[in-house]
Amino acid sequence: MEEVLRYRGRSINAGEVESIRQLIAANPEASRLALSKKLCAAWGWVQPNGALRDMVCRSMMLQLHRAGWIELPPPRQGPPKPRALRSKPVAAAIDEAPLRGGVAELRPLEFRQVRRTAAEPLFNSLIEQHHYLGYTQPVGEHLKYLVYAQGRPVACFAWSAPRHLGPRDRFIGWPAEARRRNIRFIAYNSRFLIPPWVEVPHLASHLLGRMAKIISADWQRVYHHPVYLLETFVDPTRFRGTCYRAANWIYLGLTTGRGKDDRTNKANRPLKEVLALPLERRFRELLCRENGP
Repeated sequence: MEEVLRYRGRSINAGEVESIRQLIAANPEASRLALSKKLCAAWGWVQPNGALRDMVCRSMMLQLHRAGWIELPPPRQGPPKPRALRSKPVAAAIDEAPLRGGVAELRPLEFRQVRRTAAEPLFNSLIEQHHYLGYTQPVGEHLKYLVYAQGRPVACFAWSAPRHLGPRDRFIGWPAEARRRNIRFIAYNSRFLIPPWVEVPHLASHLLGRMAKIISADWQRVYHHPVYLLETFVDPTRFRGTCYRAANWIYLGLTTGRGKDDRTNKANRPLKEVLALPLERRFRELLCRENGP
Protein backbone atom coordinates (compact mmCIF):
# COMPACT_ATOMS: atom_id res chain seq x y z
CA MET A 1 0.00 0.00 0.00
CA GLU A 2 1.21 3.51 -0.82
CA GLU A 3 3.50 5.10 1.77
CA VAL A 4 2.45 8.67 2.56
CA LEU A 5 4.92 9.42 5.38
CA ARG A 6 8.01 7.93 6.99
CA TYR A 7 8.39 9.12 10.55
CA ARG A 8 11.23 7.97 12.83
CA GLY A 9 11.65 4.86 10.72
CA ARG A 10 7.96 3.95 10.71
CA SER A 11 6.18 3.82 7.35
CA ILE A 12 2.67 5.30 7.41
CA ASN A 13 0.56 4.09 4.50
CA ALA A 14 -2.73 5.26 3.01
CA GLY A 15 -4.73 2.64 4.90
CA GLU A 16 -3.33 3.79 8.23
CA VAL A 17 -4.05 7.40 7.34
CA GLU A 18 -7.67 6.41 6.71
CA SER A 19 -7.81 4.69 10.12
CA ILE A 20 -6.57 7.94 11.74
CA ARG A 21 -9.31 9.89 9.92
CA GLN A 22 -11.90 7.44 11.25
CA LEU A 23 -10.48 7.77 14.78
CA ILE A 24 -10.77 11.56 14.60
CA ALA A 25 -14.33 11.34 13.23
CA ALA A 26 -15.36 8.92 15.97
CA ASN A 27 -14.03 11.23 18.72
CA PRO A 28 -15.12 14.76 17.68
CA GLU A 29 -14.65 16.23 21.17
CA ALA A 30 -11.20 14.72 21.79
CA SER A 31 -8.11 16.91 22.04
CA ARG A 32 -4.95 16.24 20.06
CA LEU A 33 -3.41 14.70 23.18
CA ALA A 34 -6.37 12.39 23.70
CA LEU A 35 -6.34 11.37 20.02
CA SER A 36 -2.63 10.54 20.13
CA LYS A 37 -3.16 8.32 23.18
CA LYS A 38 -6.09 6.55 21.52
CA LEU A 39 -4.02 5.98 18.38
CA CYS A 40 -1.08 4.63 20.39
CA ALA A 41 -3.41 2.20 22.14
CA ALA A 42 -4.96 1.12 18.84
CA TRP A 43 -1.59 0.57 17.16
CA GLY A 44 0.18 -0.86 20.20
CA TRP A 45 2.70 1.98 19.94
CA VAL A 46 4.39 1.75 23.36
CA GLN A 47 7.80 2.14 24.97
CA PRO A 48 9.62 -0.93 26.34
CA ASN A 49 8.31 -0.07 29.82
CA GLY A 50 4.72 -0.10 28.54
CA ALA A 51 4.19 3.69 28.46
CA LEU A 52 2.42 5.08 25.39
CA ARG A 53 4.57 6.87 22.79
CA ASP A 54 2.01 9.64 22.69
CA MET A 55 4.48 12.51 22.21
CA VAL A 56 6.02 10.81 19.16
CA CYS A 57 2.54 9.89 17.89
CA ARG A 58 1.31 13.46 18.33
CA SER A 59 4.25 14.80 16.33
CA MET A 60 3.58 12.27 13.56
CA MET A 61 -0.10 13.25 13.43
CA LEU A 62 0.88 16.92 13.24
CA GLN A 63 3.07 16.20 10.21
CA LEU A 64 0.16 14.43 8.51
CA HIS A 65 -2.08 17.38 9.38
CA ARG A 66 0.35 19.91 7.92
CA ALA A 67 0.69 17.82 4.76
CA GLY A 68 -3.11 17.81 4.33
CA TRP A 69 -3.64 14.08 4.90
CA ILE A 70 -5.73 14.49 8.07
CA GLU A 71 -7.57 17.32 9.82
CA LEU A 72 -6.74 17.63 13.52
CA PRO A 73 -8.92 19.63 15.92
CA PRO A 74 -7.62 23.10 16.84
CA PRO A 75 -4.98 23.07 19.57
CA ARG A 76 -6.37 23.79 23.02
CA GLN A 77 -3.17 25.36 24.30
CA GLY A 78 -0.81 27.87 22.77
CA PRO A 79 2.60 26.83 21.48
CA PRO A 80 5.24 26.09 24.12
CA LYS A 81 7.17 29.07 25.37
CA PRO A 82 10.61 29.64 23.87
CA ARG A 83 13.34 28.18 26.07
CA ALA A 84 14.53 31.65 27.07
CA LEU A 85 11.09 32.46 28.51
CA ARG A 86 10.57 29.25 30.45
CA SER A 87 10.83 29.43 34.21
CA LYS A 88 14.24 28.55 35.59
CA PRO A 89 14.78 26.15 38.49
CA VAL A 90 14.59 27.94 41.82
CA ALA A 91 17.95 28.34 43.54
CA ALA A 92 18.16 25.89 46.43
CA ALA A 93 19.56 26.79 49.84
CA ILE A 94 22.61 24.57 50.32
CA ASP A 95 25.77 24.42 52.39
CA GLU A 96 28.56 25.74 50.17
CA ALA A 97 31.37 25.44 52.72
CA PRO A 98 34.52 24.08 51.03
CA LEU A 99 34.82 20.31 51.02
CA ARG A 100 38.43 19.17 50.70
CA GLY A 101 40.54 16.08 51.15
CA GLY A 102 40.91 12.81 49.28
CA VAL A 103 38.32 10.47 47.79
CA ALA A 104 38.85 8.00 50.63
CA GLU A 105 37.84 10.67 53.15
CA LEU A 106 34.46 11.15 51.42
CA ARG A 107 33.42 7.53 51.57
CA PRO A 108 30.85 6.17 51.63
CA LEU A 109 29.62 7.84 48.45
CA GLU A 110 25.91 7.38 47.81
CA PHE A 111 24.43 7.53 44.29
CA ARG A 112 20.73 8.45 44.27
CA GLN A 113 18.60 8.38 41.12
CA VAL A 114 16.44 11.46 41.76
CA ARG A 115 14.20 11.81 38.72
CA ARG A 116 10.58 12.01 39.90
CA THR A 117 11.66 12.26 43.55
CA ALA A 118 11.61 15.06 46.10
CA ALA A 119 15.33 15.67 45.42
CA GLU A 120 14.86 16.44 41.71
CA PRO A 121 14.43 20.23 42.26
CA LEU A 122 17.81 20.28 44.07
CA PHE A 123 19.43 18.54 41.10
CA ASN A 124 17.83 21.00 38.66
CA SER A 125 18.93 23.96 40.79
CA LEU A 126 22.56 22.82 41.05
CA ILE A 127 22.79 22.32 37.28
CA GLU A 128 21.18 25.69 36.57
CA GLN A 129 23.36 27.57 39.04
CA HIS A 130 26.73 25.90 38.49
CA HIS A 131 26.91 24.13 35.11
CA TYR A 132 28.08 26.33 32.24
CA LEU A 133 25.25 25.03 30.00
CA GLY A 134 22.57 25.57 32.63
CA TYR A 135 19.51 23.38 33.06
CA THR A 136 17.26 22.25 30.21
CA GLN A 137 14.42 19.78 30.62
CA PRO A 138 15.28 16.47 28.92
CA VAL A 139 12.78 14.71 26.68
CA GLY A 140 12.46 11.00 26.16
CA GLU A 141 14.22 8.46 28.33
CA HIS A 142 16.49 10.09 30.93
CA LEU A 143 17.81 9.67 34.46
CA LYS A 144 19.20 12.15 36.99
CA TYR A 145 21.63 11.36 39.79
CA LEU A 146 22.85 13.16 42.87
CA VAL A 147 25.97 11.80 44.57
CA TYR A 148 26.14 12.38 48.31
CA ALA A 149 29.05 12.36 50.74
CA GLN A 150 28.79 13.20 54.42
CA GLY A 151 25.13 14.10 53.82
CA ARG A 152 26.01 16.72 51.20
CA PRO A 153 25.61 16.56 47.40
CA VAL A 154 29.03 16.43 45.73
CA ALA A 155 28.10 15.68 42.11
CA CYS A 156 25.28 15.58 39.55
CA PHE A 157 24.91 13.31 36.53
CA ALA A 158 22.26 13.68 33.82
CA TRP A 159 21.78 10.88 31.28
CA SER A 160 19.55 11.21 28.23
CA ALA A 161 18.54 9.45 25.03
CA PRO A 162 21.16 9.94 22.27
CA ARG A 163 20.76 10.98 18.65
CA HIS A 164 22.54 10.39 15.34
CA LEU A 165 26.28 10.89 15.78
CA GLY A 166 28.73 10.08 13.01
CA PRO A 167 31.90 9.21 15.03
CA ARG A 168 29.92 6.92 17.36
CA ASP A 169 28.03 5.24 14.54
CA ARG A 170 31.30 4.53 12.70
CA PHE A 171 32.86 3.21 15.91
CA ILE A 172 30.00 0.73 16.28
CA GLY A 173 29.81 -0.04 12.56
CA TRP A 174 26.10 0.76 12.57
CA PRO A 175 23.89 0.46 9.49
CA ALA A 176 21.12 3.08 9.52
CA GLU A 177 18.36 0.55 10.19
CA ALA A 178 20.21 -1.03 13.14
CA ARG A 179 20.84 2.45 14.56
CA ARG A 180 17.17 3.37 14.35
CA ARG A 181 16.14 0.14 16.04
CA ASN A 182 18.80 -0.10 18.76
CA ILE A 183 19.80 3.47 19.63
CA ARG A 184 17.78 3.19 22.84
CA PHE A 185 20.57 0.95 24.21
CA ILE A 186 22.92 3.97 24.42
CA ALA A 187 22.86 6.65 27.13
CA TYR A 188 24.23 10.16 26.61
CA ASN A 189 25.90 11.95 29.53
CA SER A 190 24.37 15.38 28.92
CA ARG A 191 25.50 16.96 32.21
CA PHE A 192 28.23 16.17 34.74
CA LEU A 193 28.78 18.62 37.57
CA ILE A 194 30.98 18.73 40.62
CA PRO A 195 30.03 21.94 42.49
CA PRO A 196 32.79 24.52 42.85
CA TRP A 197 33.05 24.15 46.62
CA VAL A 198 34.02 20.44 46.26
CA GLU A 199 37.81 20.37 45.91
CA VAL A 200 38.76 16.68 45.90
CA PRO A 201 41.47 15.44 43.51
CA HIS A 202 40.52 12.54 41.20
CA LEU A 203 36.90 12.59 42.39
CA ALA A 204 35.50 13.08 38.86
CA SER A 205 37.15 10.00 37.33
CA HIS A 206 36.26 7.93 40.41
CA LEU A 207 32.60 8.91 40.11
CA LEU A 208 32.55 8.14 36.38
CA GLY A 209 33.86 4.66 37.13
CA ARG A 210 31.24 4.09 39.81
CA MET A 211 28.49 5.46 37.59
CA ALA A 212 29.34 3.02 34.80
CA LYS A 213 28.72 0.09 37.14
CA ILE A 214 25.15 1.04 38.07
CA ILE A 215 23.52 2.91 35.19
CA SER A 216 22.52 -0.08 33.05
CA ALA A 217 20.67 -1.76 35.91
CA ASP A 218 18.90 1.50 36.77
CA TRP A 219 17.90 2.00 33.12
CA GLN A 220 16.57 -1.56 33.06
CA ARG A 221 14.53 -0.89 36.20
CA VAL A 222 12.97 2.33 34.85
CA TYR A 223 12.73 1.66 31.10
CA HIS A 224 12.82 -2.13 30.95
CA HIS A 225 15.93 -2.39 28.81
CA PRO A 226 19.67 -2.19 29.53
CA VAL A 227 22.34 0.17 28.23
CA TYR A 228 25.41 -1.15 26.40
CA LEU A 229 27.35 2.03 25.59
CA LEU A 230 27.77 5.46 27.19
CA GLU A 231 28.70 8.61 25.27
CA THR A 232 29.37 12.28 25.89
CA PHE A 233 30.70 15.47 24.31
CA VAL A 234 33.64 17.53 25.56
CA ASP A 235 34.15 21.11 24.43
CA PRO A 236 37.95 21.31 23.94
CA THR A 237 37.87 25.11 24.14
CA ARG A 238 36.81 24.73 27.79
CA PHE A 239 37.92 21.30 28.99
CA ARG A 240 40.50 18.60 28.29
CA GLY A 241 38.24 15.66 29.18
CA THR A 242 40.93 14.33 31.52
CA CYS A 243 38.49 12.71 33.95
CA TYR A 244 36.74 10.77 31.16
CA ARG A 245 40.01 9.52 29.73
CA ALA A 246 41.19 8.53 33.22
CA ALA A 247 37.97 6.52 33.57
CA ASN A 248 38.79 4.64 30.31
CA TRP A 249 36.43 6.50 27.99
CA ILE A 250 37.54 6.32 24.35
CA TYR A 251 38.00 9.30 22.03
CA LEU A 252 35.98 8.71 18.83
CA GLY A 253 36.38 11.95 16.88
CA LEU A 254 34.82 15.38 16.50
CA THR A 255 31.26 16.52 15.92
CA THR A 256 30.41 18.41 12.73
CA GLY A 257 29.56 21.60 14.62
CA ARG A 258 26.12 21.73 13.01
CA GLY A 259 23.86 20.72 15.90
CA LYS A 260 20.80 18.49 15.91
CA ASP A 261 18.51 21.01 14.19
CA ASP A 262 20.87 21.83 11.31
CA ARG A 263 19.19 22.85 8.05
CA THR A 264 22.17 24.45 6.25
CA ASN A 265 24.86 21.73 6.42
CA LYS A 266 27.26 24.42 7.66
CA ALA A 267 29.06 24.50 11.01
CA ASN A 268 27.51 27.08 13.35
CA ARG A 269 28.94 26.09 16.73
CA PRO A 270 32.24 24.83 18.22
CA LEU A 271 33.40 21.33 17.32
CA LYS A 272 33.23 18.96 20.28
CA GLU A 273 35.11 15.79 21.07
CA VAL A 274 33.03 12.61 21.17
CA LEU A 275 33.96 10.07 23.85
CA ALA A 276 32.36 6.72 24.61
CA LEU A 277 32.56 3.89 27.13
CA PRO A 278 31.40 0.37 26.23
CA LEU A 279 29.63 -1.32 29.14
CA GLU A 280 29.59 -4.77 27.53
CA ARG A 281 32.43 -6.63 25.81
CA ARG A 282 30.00 -7.67 23.05
CA PHE A 283 28.51 -4.19 22.65
CA ARG A 284 28.92 -4.13 18.85
CA GLU A 285 27.21 -7.48 18.42
CA LEU A 286 24.38 -6.48 20.75
CA LEU A 287 23.84 -3.08 19.11
CA CYS A 288 23.90 -4.46 15.56
CA ARG A 289 21.42 -7.30 16.05
CA GLU A 290 18.62 -7.21 13.49
CA ASN A 291 15.88 -7.89 16.01
CA GLY A 292 17.37 -5.93 18.89
CA PRO A 293 19.18 -7.38 21.91
